[in-house]
Amino acid sequence: METVLTGEETAKAQNLAEKTIFSVLLALSFTHMLNDTIQSLIPAIYPLVKDSLHLSFSQVGLITLTFQLSASILQPLVGLYTDKRPQPYSLAIGMGFTLAGLICLSLAHHFAIVLLSVALVGVGSAVFHPEASRLAYMASGGRHGMAQSLFQVGGNTGSSLGPLLAAAVIVPFGQLHVAWFSLIALLAIFVMLRISKWYLQNTDRIKPKKKALQTEVVRLSKGKVAFALSILIVLIFSKYFYMASLTSYYTFYLIDKFHISVQSAQVYLFIFLFAIAAGTFIGGPVGDRIGRKYVIWISILGVAPFALLMPHANLFWTAILSVFIGVILSSAFSAILVYAQELVPGKVGMIAGLFFGFAFGMAGVGSALLGRLADSTSISYVYQVCAYLPLIGLLTGLLPDIEKKKRKV
Repeated sequence: METVLTGEETAKAQNLAEKTIFSVLLALSFTHMLNDTIQSLIPAIYPLVKDSLHLSFSQVGLITLTFQLSASILQPLVGLYTDKRPQPYSLAIGMGFTLAGLICLSLAHHFAIVLLSVALVGVGSAVFHPEASRLAYMASGGRHGMAQSLFQVGGNTGSSLGPLLAAAVIVPFGQLHVAWFSLIALLAIFVMLRISKWYLQNTDRIKPKKKALQTEVVRLSKGKVAFALSILIVLIFSKYFYMASLTSYYTFYLIDKFHISVQSAQVYLFIFLFAIAAGTFIGGPVGDRIGRKYVIWISILGVAPFALLMPHANLFWTAILSVFIGVILSSAFSAILVYAQELVPGKVGMIAGLFFGFAFGMAGVGSALLGRLADSTSISYVYQVCAYLPLIGLLTGLLPDIEKKKRKV
């Protein structure tokens, strides 16, 4: 027998759905921090495994490619499946794969085992990102940009902590101590199980409401939507190819050009990644207010002058420029993701999986190609070439102004 809600009950349910649930958003941000702390250990220990396993830059790039592809290929599939069949306990299951990957990585003394280990961590990431992004959307109360940025800032904070933890624990004591980070995975599983209970009780929040669809959905043709999504994907390519040069090879670049120690290079990597975390929260709330297209303009194209200057700077100014690059560039992804979700309403998980997956894939392909380029030329040459990638941000001008179109509907 179907339950019929009274007008008062319907109003109460709608008010509840429109309320921002900060406890869930903060828990998601915290688990994102734990998840990405673990993931950031992978590039942070590259100098260690490169020496111990006698790897080339091409093999280092292949490690990143394996991790990113295992994460990227599955993400849109996970998002598409859970759009139709929500899986409240999938977050904890995904973290179980990450836990297994960590343990394997701590014991890996062959290149093939390293690849298997990072692939397992990638599978955990493939489950986590689209599902956690869906939960952030559910708990946003309509403030989608703010929710996505709060979720993202946790991940970027975790990414910045990884190199510091690697410098403090793994570099001085060895690869076996990667196993200690299993405790972080166990903590994440505990928090994820608590989030899953809220997920189970609130799956109705993700269903689009007819009234909302009439007033908020952008009325663009399928061709225009496809074109806009294509532009967003090219912008993701620009952002993450450039980011791959910094996250995977920044320590090598500093060691090669300025002759500093591995631990000092890790500290500079932390400064850059912390700048990303600090700037992440800007894009979402500002996009909610002034429009996501303007945020995308500023975030990607605005990095160009700093990127062009960095290959010619000394150590002090390299660090300063990396902070500007991190803060400005980090606001792009939240704005791009929410813009895409507004283009394709009702497909939150699929869009999140597609864009997270493509971002991971581009980072992996970029790392592999840039590693090959570094082997055939030099690490400094890689940074001279990548400095021009942010100029692709000029394509933002081709995106439709969906905020104006919304007001006309």
